[in-house]
Amino acid sequence: MERRTGPASTLVGSYTVLLDTSPPFAIDMYERHAELVDHFPNDGDSFGFVAVQAPGEDFASLVVWGRFDAAGGRGPCVALIPETQQVFIGAGTSVVAYDRRQGQWILTWQDSAEMGFWAWSRSQDVILMSAELEFAAWTVSGEKLWTRFVEPPWTHVVQDGVVHLDVMGKQSIFPLDGPPA
Repeated sequence: MERRTGPASTLVGSYTVLLDTSPPFAIDMYERHAELVDHFPNDGDSFGFVAVQAPGEDFASLVVWGRFDAAGGRGPCVALIPETQQVFIGAGTSVVAYDRRQGQWILTWQDSAEMGFWAWSRSQDVILMSAELEFAAWTVSGEKLWTRFVEPPWTHVVQDGVVHLDVMGKQSIFPLDGPPA
């Protein structure tokens, strides 16, 4: 019999982030205490649970969970930006963002990553999303800067505010905060 240990947790600044790929035993308790409960926008065969507990709170105030279409992606993956109270979540083909600058969590946008989300990364004040067929950037406040179609194999490196992108051996270089050429 598999033994459940509950969600994994990590600290990001003073925030606690909980992640799980199975429904937590006390999911109803998480929902009762949250100020915002949301569900991944897609149905699918994979399960994800994300909860964010802000500094000074006794319980997670943001809870996002549900089934999602994993496709070629991963999840759930979180990029939490404490200084702007912004949370980016990717799970399978679902990509969402939440903001708490007005004192309460709100869904700021939702999108999809065709064929699957891979990872978040941060370079300076830009959040980068890597996905099977998309490479995109947002400000740390959640405003989309640009998006670019890619196809595997592809990689990127950011050096001194410049993105060096290799898509199937074709190299391109463009500013981190500007639209790709």
